[in-house]
Amino acid sequence: MTVGVTARLDRIGTDGRIVNVPMDHGITLGAVDGLRRIEETIDAVTRGGADSVLTQKGIAPRVHPNKNGAGYIVHLNASTATGPDTNDKRLTGTVTEAIRAGADAVSLHVNVGSDSEPQQLEQLAQVTRTAAEYGMPVLAMTYARGPGVDESDPERLAHAVRLAEEAGADVAKTAYSGDAASYERVTEATSLPVIMAGGDPEGNEATLENVRGAMDAGAAGVSIGRTVFQHDDPEAMTRAVTAVVHDDRSVDDALDRAEL
Repeated sequence: MTVGVTARLDRIGTDGRIVNVPMDHGITLGAVDGLRRIEETIDAVTRGGADSVLTQKGIAPRVHPNKNGAGYIVHLNASTATGPDTNDKRLTGTVTEAIRAGADAVSLHVNVGSDSEPQQLEQLAQVTRTAAEYGMPVLAMTYARGPGVDESDPERLAHAVRLAEEAGADVAKTAYSGDAASYERVTEATSLPVIMAGGDPEGNEATLENVRGAMDAGAAGVSIGRTVFQHDDPEAMTRAVTAVVHDDRSVDDALDRAEL
């Protein structure tokens, strides 16, 4: 790992742990709640303690004035909910475009087990190759997704994060397997920091239970989108997540501290 990668990783996390709020969903879902006035949401989650936020490149001008010193990740591929295959992620940006947009890291999504997996593997290899030339960290969002694939199977998730390391990424993001014991098989499958994707848990407590389980299993943090940015109080929800990830608090204590 080069000094540039190390320095930039420090900008998207704190002491090796990461609370990231991805808000690239506008290209997938449109201007949904929480993203219409994305400036306000970015301000709220970073005041709540998020280490970094993530968007597509075109949103960069709306990010920088509102991120309160937090790190910034530019996502480089996407699909839409109305397209023929939501698992088929196509390139939307490059490493050099992300650098021009002021990014501290780039990210790329790979659906391991999907029909479009081969093309996405090529995308990841291309991105890690170019990013290495600039000392730019790569967050690989490697999910177990495709026909007949169990998206919470720890063996599938373990394969996904190992794939991220094999392809040259610096951080791996994947779904939660449902409990800490099985998620240990995921975090132990790679030497990379593993951060948990938010998923769709119902309610504050369920979200934080997943965060607590992931951290107990050796995760380096979380990357939680809609559960945070569509929350009635994104700042408070971020504060609760941060209490678990950075302060090692229990779920009940985190809820109390955030007044949720």
